Amino acid sequence: MNGYTGKALLVDLTSHNFQSRDIPEDWMIDYVGGEGVAVRLFWDLCKWDSDPSDPGQPIIFSTGPLTGTAAPTSGRTVIVFRSPATGTLGAANVGGHLAPAIKKAGWDLIAIVGRSENPVYLSVEDDAVKIEDASMLWGKGVWATEDTLKNDLGKKGFQIAAIGPAGEERVMFATIMTDKHRAAGRGGGGAAMGFKNLKALAVKGTKSLSVAKPEELKAAASAARREFLEEPFVKGALHPFGTPGFYDPICQLGILPTKNWQRTTYPESLPKMGYEAYHKKLDVKPEACYACPAACGRMTTVKDGPYAGSSGGGPEFETMGAFGSKCLIDDINAIAKAGHLCNDLGLDTISTGQTIATAMEWFENGILTLEKTGGLDLSWGNAAAMVEAVEKIGRREGIGDLLAEGTKRAAEKLGAGAEYAAIQVKGLELASCGVRASKGEGVSHAVSPRGGDHLRPYASTVDAFGYRDPELGITGDIDYLEDGNKEWVKPLQELSMATNLLGVCLFASITLAVKASTWASLLSAAVGREVSTADLLKGAERAINMERMVNARFGLDRKDDTLPRRVLEEPAPDGRGEGQVVNLEVALDSYYGTMGWDLVSGLPTQAKLAELGLTWTA
Repeated sequence: MNGYTGKALLVDLTSHNFQSRDIPEDWMIDYVGGEGVAVRLFWDLCKWDSDPSDPGQPIIFSTGPLTGTAAPTSGRTVIVFRSPATGTLGAANVGGHLAPAIKKAGWDLIAIVGRSENPVYLSVEDDAVKIEDASMLWGKGVWATEDTLKNDLGKKGFQIAAIGPAGEERVMFATIMTDKHRAAGRGGGGAAMGFKNLKALAVKGTKSLSVAKPEELKAAASAARREFLEEPFVKGALHPFGTPGFYDPICQLGILPTKNWQRTTYPESLPKMGYEAYHKKLDVKPEACYACPAACGRMTTVKDGPYAGSSGGGPEFETMGAFGSKCLIDDINAIAKAGHLCNDLGLDTISTGQTIATAMEWFENGILTLEKTGGLDLSWGNAAAMVEAVEKIGRREGIGDLLAEGTKRAAEKLGAGAEYAAIQVKGLELASCGVRASKGEGVSHAVSPRGGDHLRPYASTVDAFGYRDPELGITGDIDYLEDGNKEWVKPLQELSMATNLLGVCLFASITLAVKASTWASLLSAAVGREVSTADLLKGAERAINMERMVNARFGLDRKDDTLPRRVLEEPAPDGRGEGQVVNLEVALDSYYGTMGWDLVSGLPTQAKLAELGLTWTA
């Protein structure tokens, strides 16, 4: 089957059984691949009446039809699960080299259910599937786990996805890590693996991949690379400076959350934290994921100070915002150390940093005291305490045990008005992307199925940065301060979802660099049938609506599409959005109407479900 293997591997850790399942061909047509097909399988495997901690809930590692091909950035893996952090559908996306290994092993999807009595890891080498003892790995960090497995497996080209101590301890925002430093960060997938006593997945593939029209795919891939690398921001910032290149403009646009979202800019940090300072203060080497010409990843080593010698992946922009501006910290060495710790412990830097920033506000307000923190001084700007808090969270030690629950649960336990400082949606902490000067981004955060989410879509591209795309119908004047008129969010969201279906990186399209029509050409060449731009975007729309219906079955509707009270009630004190709050109800009415969703429930109408062939979800 061109572009696909047509096979899903189903593994039951309780019975230690596994089987191969054929994937219906119409799933590939309707949902394209990747996240879409994974969510369709999740629907069949989910234990709807159980909570997210039930080890019977599935975790699904998915690839797309472009995975492992000549298409640029074709190394993304989407991991689908029920989020322990939110109770919603979880969908974490990670780069590196894992997805091509899964595909070359002969699988489009690997779905894991059940729980082993003792710690195990799953080894997949083509058709050879083994569930191996991992007792010797339990308690180890991600880096030691990967090194040990590669050594034990003979260093034969295995790709590893592993959890660290945070996943073992079921920290609600624990990650699944691959290539040691690449995080499937959002939603607590690491905790979901911890519930299963599953320490790691090791995959090696030796099979060749089949595409229908190799020469056409090669030509389309060349076009995509040109579009990507010639886009001005990619060429001038993302490629030479990586994601830290976002820090300066996001600060200048007034969408950099600072001091736990009390401010929207942090200009005094730029001489120490801007992308030029970053590359002078740290020893930096670029790192590329599979088939990526941009190489936006950073491998860093701290050169001096108390954290000298600390080395690892990042910090990426989100880590800089999480541990930097949100905590009122401008020490890039400490931020790098915190990021390196998160990678080894297996923690989502976004949720970890946001949780610490919230704890700093609780400390300032007296909700947390030195007695409650075990003597940890969580004052604003205390970089050493921030680094120590990361360690405590990752191992659930002291105050870390409370903070490991995430801001929503921790606030509920603390009471005393703690909820106001908990910057989360549906239980997932918000990233470093402000909304009071980017009202479209407010919609993204509110409606995302996985909770507070800045990438589905990254709407600031359009209203804050000013990008337009006639091919998507995104043209004309779009006011970043206007609450209504959010029709343009829909096609941007569909383009974003399309990358998750294809198995490619959102960064290739985040600045509207690689066009939807180019992705459609690549898909057509891979599968051997003509897929128009409209067809691709319709598949993405179908996946978006299917995910909405998954969450509806979990009991979510319009009431859950909200934002933290701070951005709804507290006017921004600075930046381009000074004096602004988000009138979310106006924004949601506009967005829902364009999506074909009922304005009262916020769910797809019967007409929309019929149009998309999703009436079965109702």
